[in-house]
Amino acid sequence: MSLMNRYQTIRKDLHRIPELGFQEYKTQQYLLDRISEFPQNHLTIETWKTGIFVFVTGSSPEKTFGYRTDIDGLPMNEQTTYDFKSEHEGCMHACGHDLHMTIALGILSYFSENQPKHNLLFIFQPAEEGPGGAEPMMNTETFKKWKPDEMAALHIAPEYPVGTIATREGLLFANTSELFIDLKGRGGHAARPHLANDMVVAGSHLVTQLQSIVARNVDPLDSAVVTIGKITGGTKQNIIAETSRLEGTIRTLSIESMHKVKDRIQALVSGIEASFECEGSIDWGANYRQVYNESETTKRFMDFTRLKEDIHLVECSEAMTGEDFGYFLDDIPGFMFWLGVDTPYGLHDARIEPQIEAVEVAVKHMIDYYNSFS
Repeated sequence: MSLMNRYQTIRKDLHRIPELGFQEYKTQQYLLDRISEFPQNHLTIETWKTGIFVFVTGSSPEKTFGYRTDIDGLPMNEQTTYDFKSEHEGCMHACGHDLHMTIALGILSYFSENQPKHNLLFIFQPAEEGPGGAEPMMNTETFKKWKPDEMAALHIAPEYPVGTIATREGLLFANTSELFIDLKGRGGHAARPHLANDMVVAGSHLVTQLQSIVARNVDPLDSAVVTIGKITGGTKQNIIAETSRLEGTIRTLSIESMHKVKDRIQALVSGIEASFECEGSIDWGANYRQVYNESETTKRFMDFTRLKEDIHLVECSEAMTGEDFGYFLDDIPGFMFWLGVDTPYGLHDARIEPQIEAVEVAVKHMIDYYNSFS
């Protein structure tokens, strides 16, 4: 079987079995089965929850390079034209993690057969989409034992053509926080609103007020996003809702703005409590640090990429995307980059169909990059 056909098979297999964070049992077993087929002479494998560490011992190591891939899916119903759709109803690889894993396996397969000079640590990380697997994985004894000197990771980019790599020194992805707000008042009959505290009305007022935060509280030269993506409340058209729930996300380019936005949300919820005589509670959910590409390692990678005739390097702008790879880069120098996959549908779109040819581009490029340190 050719390499490209093998990549296609692995990607299809993984695409069929998406699982949510810390529930990636089939995914973990599949990855372990594939890794067990590689030569084991200089591989050491350890598991953590649904994640996997694979340490590749170098021939004459002076440092350790870490490479991370995420392995979880999203709670979505797939709407692609694939003949290998998700077999798990309500779950889909809509963020490219099936490609990410295939790429990591491709790089690992090569170095299992061709021992690198330096050590390599492959991290198959669960729960990137939430509640967050990077930080707890970093706190394990296994990670501390094999702690890399540098870290790298990639993320597919629908807007770039295959053969494109995009990155930049400094801030690449934003600080992010989930947002869950629960309001509780007093339910009642629709014909007697004066005897109830309507939480659909309270929630609606709060949604509108939340949109004033970025416009009136964040420095215009900074950037922030407050998005409410889901509202639930009530049980029937003629019953005044006792509760409502708002679910959303916060994105900021600076830590200071994240603190300011959260302070304002707390103040607005307190105001709703007073105005509507209700109780409010806030759950910040998963919080991800910014992805900040360390200058020296990123410049080295970009300079190397510029020399490749088959790769088009783009120096991109920062994005409001969130990624818990930022925890790794907060402690270890390294970088993340975008990999072009040429699809009209964006990340987290149920119709996204990344081009499989991008897998071979990334595998070859990272193999060449790590071999350049020989």
